[in-house]
Amino acid sequence: MSIRRQFLHFAAVGLCGTAVQYVVLWAGVEYAGAPAAAASAVGYVLGSVVNYFLNYFFTFKSGKSHVETASKYYAVLGIGWCINTGLMTLMVHHWGWQYFLAQVVTTGIGLIWNFAGSRFWAFRNA
Repeated sequence: MSIRRQFLHFAAVGLCGTAVQYVVLWAGVEYAGAPAAAASAVGYVLGSVVNYFLNYFFTFKSGKSHVETASKYYAVLGIGWCINTGLMTLMVHHWGWQYFLAQVVTTGIGLIWNFAGSRFWAFRNA
């Protein structure tokens, strides 16, 4: 599959996980009174589970073991989680951005990081 097509599949799959993250962000801030960065961080983790399985079977059609692939995938996403949480903290709590705007910018940056790490390392066939 071409890198362009694979990126489009990855982005489509990412919409599912992103929906989970945004719902948790919104509910956490609006109903639980949680800081935006904390609610976003929890949503990121929950969305990552959905994304792993969809990417494994749909985007990359991996035949590798889940032990190897999941450990690499979550290493990539661990760094992505730090990028997400750090940028949300900076943008919302230090720069005063509206939390959904900050999350949209952060999501775009995370999309590129997560795709590159997933394609070139986590799901890469030997």
